[in-house]
Amino acid sequence: MPTQIAAAARAVSETVATDQDGVLSTWQATALFGRHRVQNEVGRGRWHRPARGVVVLHNGPLSPAQHHWVALLACARGSVLGGLTALRCEGFTGLQTDLELPRVVQPLGTKRHSYDAVELHWSEYLDERDVHPLHRPPRHRPARAAIDEASWTPASMQKRARAVILAVGQQRMATPRHFREALQRRGQCRHRALIVESVLDVAGGIQSLPERDFDMLRAGLHLPEPSRQTKVQRDDGRYYLDVEWRTYDTACEIHGLPHLQVVQWESDLARINEITIVGPRVLVFSSFAVRHLSDRVGDQLVRMLRRGGWRG
Repeated sequence: MPTQIAAAARAVSETVATDQDGVLSTWQATALFGRHRVQNEVGRGRWHRPARGVVVLHNGPLSPAQHHWVALLACARGSVLGGLTALRCEGFTGLQTDLELPRVVQPLGTKRHSYDAVELHWSEYLDERDVHPLHRPPRHRPARAAIDEASWTPASMQKRARAVILAVGQQRMATPRHFREALQRRGQCRHRALIVESVLDVAGGIQSLPERDFDMLRAGLHLPEPSRQTKVQRDDGRYYLDVEWRTYDTACEIHGLPHLQVVQWESDLARINEITIVGPRVLVFSSFAVRHLSDRVGDQLVRMLRRGGWRG
């Protein structure tokens, strides 16, 4: 019976070693190989210790997955990958940076560890509602990871915080419901209003831009009243314009999502070109610009309308 128990324990340990890409905590390595062998392999340079309490079962360069495991095992037990690191593990693309340290979220109340090659955060929400129970390495689900990444973004980088939410929504990694539930658990955080606004854009695209936002901008500039959702007829179909001043040969398109996917972007550009060929000249604005860059939007609107003959 003791032999069978030892064999079962060894099988479990070997599974852990494979599951963790050959990166083990010291206690895991000791349980699998014995203290003497671990010390011998590390001492001879066949294995190495990239961080305190962590052993890698080779002496070569680390893969991205192994970097993630080292970061996790160097931190407190129960830690998970978070933010952009968790999103990348799920296949997220975009928002590349030159230096991107693994984001690790430790249980609230645990101590900071001495491992430097990690961006460390803390949270009390590390249960299955926000952490997938089967995905390895353990990590926050996409909606929570995106909200965290947005909230960790400096106050001066609102566009990036918004882009994280929109990109995750556009890549269909999370739904508006997932965002809302994760944000409710997350509570107060930096950029919360902007995150909520971005989730609404994910939910409704251009129609999530309240009509009053654009109309308040228009009224403040004393611009003439436009037509909305007008049709532009073509031989092979019809297109709709969000806002049009037919008298002044001017129209506007409001985009709720950034066009990070080339196919969608090319399709929208082709559509706008077709509208311009058979209809009015078209200005394109993002919903973010209408809300937060109103001076620029207003200036371009006024100049386009005046070019079309408006004398205001």
